[in-house]
Amino acid sequence: MPSKNRQQTIGKRNRERAVEEKRRLKRERKEAERAERQAALEAGLPPPDPAAERAAAREAEAGIEPEPAAEAPGPAEASPEAAQG
Repeated sequence: MPSKNRQQTIGKRNRERAVEEKRRLKRERKEAERAERQAALEAGLPPPDPAAERAAAREAEAGIEPEPAAEAPGPAEASPEAAQG
């Protein structure tokens, strides 16, 4: 029985191209992060944290404001008398 060659659909080809593009972008991003980390180490600086930077960028894109660092309450917030009077 002869095998039948089927033409590839445009949708399948577009999906494959999208996957390849995503892989290419990820590879380029990782290479850039690696080069940035190496440059920082050579300059004697602490290496950057790209994961934290990406998370901050996603939050900014979504409109979520980053939470401020936990601080000790100020004098007005520490005593209940100050809040009443």
